[in-house]
Amino acid sequence: SITTNNLSDNTKMKKVTGIGGVFFKCKDPKKVTEWYQKHLGLNTNPYGATFDWYEGADSTKKAQTQWTPFKQDSKYFDKDFMINYRVENLEALVEELKKEGVTIVDKIETFDYGKFVHILDSEGNKIQLWEPVD
Repeated sequence: SITTNNLSDNTKMKKVTGIGGVFFKCKDPKKVTEWYQKHLGLNTNPYGATFDWYEGADSTKKAQTQWTPFKQDSKYFDKDFMINYRVENLEALVEELKKEGVTIVDKIETFDYGKFVHILDSEGNKIQLWEPVD
């Protein structure tokens, strides 16, 4: 489901549109990836596994969710896991989140596969926001 928030009387902005990825820490990411491939049939790649799916609103629009094990001592996120949320219009969303007092951890970074930024939730959990290029 899509969460919307009033920006003005006439405009609604889509926020999270889905789960972009699930990342978790483990002792041996390569071994864990191989285990999931062997025992649960994940179609793995060097980054973990990618699940393709189609957006409900437009069944012709393909999207992806990433599954990635990280080394136990990874500094990419502090807790044992981090969730990546798919969003639309990341720049506008970050501006709105700043106005709402949400902690923005870093600057928006752009790659071939989309734009990313990290924020903190109300308990200090690091969350990744992703505006994908599908």
